[in-house]
Amino acid sequence: MTKRGFPLHLTMEWLQIGYKSGALTPEDVMLEIIRRAEADSDMNVWITPPSMAVLKPYLERLIEMDPANAPLWGIPFAIKDNIDVAGIPTTAGCSEFAYTPVEHAAVVERLVAAGAIPLGKTNLDQFATGLVGTRSPYGEAHNALRPELISGGSSSGSAVAAARGHAVFSLGTDTAGSGRVPAALNELVGYKPSLGSWPVKGVVPACASLDCVTVFAHSLEEALIVDGIARGIHENDPWSRDVKKQQPKLPAKLCLPKQAVAFFGPFAEQYERAWHAAIGRLEQLNLPIEYVDYDLFSDAAAILYGGPWVAERWADLSGFIDSNPGVAFPVTERILRSGAAAEHDAASVFSAMHKLQAYKLEARKLLQDAVLVMPTCGGTWTREQVRKEPYSTNSDMGRYTNHCNLLDLCAVAVPSDAAEERLPFGITLFALAENEHLMNEAARSFLSGGERAAAAVPVESTRSVSARTGFAAEDIALEANTVEPSITVAVCGLHMRGYPLEKQMIGLNARFMREASSAPRYKLVKLPTTPAKPGMIKQLQGGASIELELWEMSPASFGIFTSLIPAPLGIGKVELLDGTEVSGFVCEAYAAAEAEDITAYGGWRRIPQS
Repeated sequence: MTKRGFPLHLTMEWLQIGYKSGALTPEDVMLEIIRRAEADSDMNVWITPPSMAVLKPYLERLIEMDPANAPLWGIPFAIKDNIDVAGIPTTAGCSEFAYTPVEHAAVVERLVAAGAIPLGKTNLDQFATGLVGTRSPYGEAHNALRPELISGGSSSGSAVAAARGHAVFSLGTDTAGSGRVPAALNELVGYKPSLGSWPVKGVVPACASLDCVTVFAHSLEEALIVDGIARGIHENDPWSRDVKKQQPKLPAKLCLPKQAVAFFGPFAEQYERAWHAAIGRLEQLNLPIEYVDYDLFSDAAAILYGGPWVAERWADLSGFIDSNPGVAFPVTERILRSGAAAEHDAASVFSAMHKLQAYKLEARKLLQDAVLVMPTCGGTWTREQVRKEPYSTNSDMGRYTNHCNLLDLCAVAVPSDAAEERLPFGITLFALAENEHLMNEAARSFLSGGERAAAAVPVESTRSVSARTGFAAEDIALEANTVEPSITVAVCGLHMRGYPLEKQMIGLNARFMREASSAPRYKLVKLPTTPAKPGMIKQLQGGASIELELWEMSPASFGIFTSLIPAPLGIGKVELLDGTEVSGFVCEAYAAAEAEDITAYGGWRRIPQS
C-alpha cells in the first residue's frame, strides 16, 4: 500500500492496514483531519477543533506504545463537549459555564490508554438539552448529507464529525435519545450501552440517573470494539455497575408495534415508506415477530419531560442559571427552568417513580428474551423549520427514544434503506439491560440480511464520492465492512486468558469459545523476545499436539488484530486435533534457530514460570 488519497469515511481497519504497511503515519492522518475540519468550518461541527498543538503529545506518546498492546493505536476520535478531555475546556455548549479539567473523563482515559487519539470537542445542543442540533450558541450543526436539514441532537457535532470523516468514531451522550437520533439522521450506527456499563465520571450531567456515554461509528463491529474498551465498573463512579457481556445469541422473537406508527414533518411520507421497507427486511430474518401494544413505551416516555425528571436537570444546573440570567440559550433556559415548577415536589417524584417501576416490570416481562424494534425517529425538518417551531419539533424527535433509559434498556440505532436520496432512515433495536447480546445479534442479522454493507455507504454512493473528491476508489472500497460470519482464531500464548494480551482480545470484542489442541504436527519454541512468547511451527514429520484457546471475533476486529502481530509471528491456518483448520498464530521457521525448543511441554501454560 502506498500513500494516496484518503477515503471519505475513515475506519479502524483502513487505518490499521495503512499503519502496518507504512503507507500512513498517525501524523498524516491528523493533518488530513485538520484539513477536513477547516474545510467544513461553516458546518459548525467543532467547538474546540483539532490542532497539531493539542495533538502533538498524543502523537509522541504513540512512539512509546507497543501497537500489539494497544488495539486503538493511532485511531482518532471526537468527543462531545460535555465530556472532559484533560487540558481542553469543557463548555457543555455555554462559554460562560466552561472549565478546564485536569484529567480525562473515565471513558476517554480508557480509550487513550488503548492508543486512541482525542481530536477535540464537538458542538452540542446546550447542556445536552435537545434532540435537534440547533440549540447551540456555537451555531447550528449542519446535517452531514444535506446541510439544510437538522443534524439531530444533542450529540450533533459528534455525529457529523464521524459522518464527514473528521474522526473514525465519536463519543456522544444519551439521556433521551441523543446517541441515536443523530446516528439516524447522518447514516451512522449509534450504540447506547446499558445504564452504568460505561462510566460517566467526567461527564457534565443532564439527568445523572439516566445519562449514558455513547459511540457513533460507520459499522456495528467498530462500535462494539469501542464498547469492549470503554465498558466496565469504575471505582470512583457512583453510577457505574457491572453489566456483563454474554455470548452472542439471536433473540427468541422481535417485537414490533401493533399500533400504526406516526410520522411527522415534511418527509413523513418518505419515512413511512422506509419504515415499511424495514419491516419487510425484518420479516426476511426468519425470526418470530410479535406485534405488541406500544402504549407501555409511550406512557413511560411521557414521564421524562411530562414528569419530575425535568427537576433532575434543574438540580444540577440551577445554581449556574440563577447566577447567570440570560446567559443560556433562550430555548434551553426555558426548558431548564421548567424543572423548578411547584408541581415537581417530592410527592410527585415518588408517585412517578412508583408508576415507572410498574412500567419496568411490564417491559421486563415483554422483552425477557426479545428485542423491540422501532423507527429511530419518525421524521426530520430543515433547520429553518425547527427555528420557527423549536418545541414541537424537538418533542416529536423523541417519540420513539425517550422511554429507553427510563426503562433500563440498551439500544442500537442502525441504518436501513434510505427514505430518499441523501435522506437516511434508520431503526433502533432495544433490549433489557442484560440482553445486549440479543440486541447486537439481531442488529447484525438485519444489517447482513439487507443489500447494504455495515459501513452504511452504498457502492453507487461511494463511486460518486470518488469522482467528486478524487479519493482513490480502491481505498474507499476498503471501508465497506460487509457483515460476515465471525472468524475463529487459535491463540497459543500471551493472548490466552490470564496473560497480558488477553486485554487486546477483549478490547477487540473477541469472545472466548473453548480450549482446544492442535494436530500432533507442531514444534513449539520460546522466542527470545521481551516478554518471551511462543511460536508454533508446523512440521513435515514429527511434532506434537499443542494446547490452544479458540476465540471468535468479527472480520473488522480480525483485520485490526492481524495488523498488530510482529514478525516472526503471523496468522495462518492452524490444524486442530479433529482435522479442521482455523485461523491462528504461526511462526516463520527461521526463528527456531535462536529459540528454545519447548515442544515437550505441550503448551505455553505448562512451561515453569521463573
